[in-house]
Amino acid sequence: MNIKYNLSNGVLRFYLIGELDECTAQKSRIVLDEAIEKNISVNTIIFNLSKLTFMDSTGIGMMIGRYKKAKKGLIKIYIESPSKEIGKILQLSGLYQIMPLL
Repeated sequence: MNIKYNLSNGVLRFYLIGELDECTAQKSRIVLDEAIEKNISVNTIIFNLSKLTFMDSTGIGMMIGRYKKAKKGLIKIYIESPSKEIGKILQLSGLYQIMPLL
């Protein structure tokens, strides 16, 4: 798993690349938390999942944890460009109800 991010006009956009599963969720959580804490004044976070190739329940849990962390700072969170397969997982898990699709 590789995570890149950029900040532009109050929007913190994360690019998740690779697989988000039990093996990568802990490291991903640390990277995302550090970036969120460093940029806590943003008003929007977008998770770009166009290069995410796999996600399991551990990955979903990691995403929900980031939602809870950002929600404390009243930050809006969205998901962008998931593949068809990842989109189906997000839909079935109910993640789109708290992190709408852009």
